[in-house]
Amino acid sequence: MPSYLSPGVYVEEVASGSRPIEGVGTSVAAFVGLAPTGPLNEPTLVTNWTQYVAAFGEFTDGYYLAHSVYGFFNNGGTAAYVVRVGGTAEGADGSAEGAKSPAAVNGSAAPAALPAGEARQLGTFTVSAVASGDLSVEVADPEGEGPAERFKLVVKDGGKPVETFDVTAKKGGRNYVVTQVKERSKLITVTEAAPAAQLARPENQTVALVAPTQTPASAPPVVDAGSHPGPATYLGDSADRTGFGGLEAVDEVSMVAVPDLMAAYQRGAIDLEAVKAVQLGLIAHCELMGDRVAVIDPPPGLNARQIRVWRQETAGYDSKYAALYYPWIKTFDPASGTSRLIPPSGHVAGVWARNDAERGVHKAPANEVIRGAVDLELQITRGEQDLLNPIGVNCIRAFPGRGIRIWGARTLSSDPAWRYLNIRRYFNYLEESILIGTQWVVFEPNDHNLWARIRRNISAFLVNEWRSGALFGQRPEEAYYVKCDEETNPPESVDVGRVICEIGIAPVKPAEFVIFRLAQFSSGSGELQE
Repeated sequence: MPSYLSPGVYVEEVASGSRPIEGVGTSVAAFVGLAPTGPLNEPTLVTNWTQYVAAFGEFTDGYYLAHSVYGFFNNGGTAAYVVRVGGTAEGADGSAEGAKSPAAVNGSAAPAALPAGEARQLGTFTVSAVASGDLSVEVADPEGEGPAERFKLVVKDGGKPVETFDVTAKKGGRNYVVTQVKERSKLITVTEAAPAAQLARPENQTVALVAPTQTPASAPPVVDAGSHPGPATYLGDSADRTGFGGLEAVDEVSMVAVPDLMAAYQRGAIDLEAVKAVQLGLIAHCELMGDRVAVIDPPPGLNARQIRVWRQETAGYDSKYAALYYPWIKTFDPASGTSRLIPPSGHVAGVWARNDAERGVHKAPANEVIRGAVDLELQITRGEQDLLNPIGVNCIRAFPGRGIRIWGARTLSSDPAWRYLNIRRYFNYLEESILIGTQWVVFEPNDHNLWARIRRNISAFLVNEWRSGALFGQRPEEAYYVKCDEETNPPESVDVGRVICEIGIAPVKPAEFVIFRLAQFSSGSGELQE
């Protein structure tokens, strides 16, 4: 208390009794996967696609991290933490060479490549084969109008086109022929045969290539099984902050996805048991943190019957902190100029973020359009979804005139109380908001005044939630209650320094099954006809 020793007017600042609780964010995603460059095992915050490209590089053939992050931002995501795993120190320096080398992506020694065949002249460039076969290269006019240095480079095997590049002879551009072939081709390599000032578009022609003459006895495929890290790399270690353990220090994360796990399965680097081990580790991480949900991708190429068997027998997950989406979606791939199938987790996480911003986390993130999806791996019928929905498989379906939409909002829990995804995520939101908004209570005098202030602050927060439509009930008394008094805080609890506050809420459930009952009645009589 201040001392008043002389007459006068004094002004004092007094803290108000109300300490409002602010809702926390629920739209921050985390992606764990493979990238050609960037920090290794260090959660890096990116808030747009440009920041991701600057830190981790652009789209890479055979991997899904970049496509998933792109889909996340395209669907309304605003912030994401990216954890690059399985890389090498050389790939983490951000150098251009690291960004272009497939070895920098896979995190291990580059697979033994075939030596280049005899070089052939292609104007001011030279071209060589790096794979066996009856290879040839054709220079043709590009499609559409464009600069004079543009041309189309077609790689043929036995006369059939196998690789096509829309490139330019102008050095420094994104479509520079040497850069494009180095990044994307598995069959040839192109080098400069003249100084940069003399480079020019080669004339239209077809050049036959000589296959490499020295083939290693055990030469692996261009993308071999060893190019993907194993389950231990994804699981990581919490002490070393690697893999999933690196995300334990990031409180803002509310959803986690591992899109490149299925790329490893596609390449044969891991089997379904290893996939299960990683996904179980992801779910365990979310359950341990208690404030985030795992977005699970299914294996590719499974029909409705097979995904049902995988869900119930092979995987068998039972968690209220995980959600599974099926099937894979087809999106446009800027790297190749064609559409490709990718796991749905990144796009789904973006839909969650968009739904939270537009409607609120209490609304089920379903019946929402997936932006960027041009097709589905498999068209699901209502009868097939009748079998998948009860076991927690959230289907993605295409509806004529309404686009491709998420048509399910369930967790992988067998507990009916936690059946719906929005209930789990809304409780995460409430718990985190109350936890952060009541830190001022610690070490306050544990008496009736403190209990009343706690009730007042939490009630003020929950009444706003009720007014926004997140809680069920026509009156606040029907929607929630806050109990913090002598009953919850007996003397023996107060003596050990505890304050116990009991909170009950009635969350809204989604209208998953909308039923209209129609009946005939006689005109004028108002009686139903049987």
